[in-house]
Amino acid sequence: MIMRVLVVEDEPILADAIAEWLRDEPHAVDVVGDGGSAVERIHTYDYDVVVLDRDLPVLHGDEVCRLLIESPSTARVLMLTASAAVADRVGGLSLGADDYLTKPFALAELAARVQALGRRSRPAAPPVLRRGELELDPSRREVFRDGVQIPLARKEFGVLAELLRADGATVSAEQLLEKVWDEFADPFTGSVRLTVHKLRRKLGEPTLIDTITGVGYRLR
Repeated sequence: MIMRVLVVEDEPILADAIAEWLRDEPHAVDVVGDGGSAVERIHTYDYDVVVLDRDLPVLHGDEVCRLLIESPSTARVLMLTASAAVADRVGGLSLGADDYLTKPFALAELAARVQALGRRSRPAAPPVLRRGELELDPSRREVFRDGVQIPLARKEFGVLAELLRADGATVSAEQLLEKVWDEFADPFTGSVRLTVHKLRRKLGEPTLIDTITGVGYRLR
């Protein structure tokens, strides 16, 4: 499952390592280094999971967690800490964090926990997404049309997954940017239009994606 993730970590090397690993999953990942910036992003974007360091400058991670829980956001929180004390873990969970990970940790474990939390932040979906002759397996990152596998780039795969989840409803370019791209995506570059164009070509004829002028895109 592809998700929008916010990484809040004030150690740049660790933050970049986490982001790079999660982007390879591939998720859309934003990174900030302090609690104040985290609160701004949470109010701006719709995240599935927030990876939140507890000891942050500007605004402590505990306060960020509290504000997130009190907000309308449905994002799940994976809290990170350098302390292995049971009291600290219990304290973090009592604030509303959904999971807790002690530093140092394996990036593979963090990614697995993020994936598990992401499944809880969204309504249950079938493990394999299907519509007509099209089939997409999020766990294997495989796409088939009429039984023939179609290799897709990361963004193409993400866009197709969102269109399949919409089940024939129209998805706007803004919604696709929100779910598939990260904060550095420029809404005026035509990234979504270009990705949809490439996706149409790879999926073959007859075309499966309609453009609804001024509204967005939908699967037939």
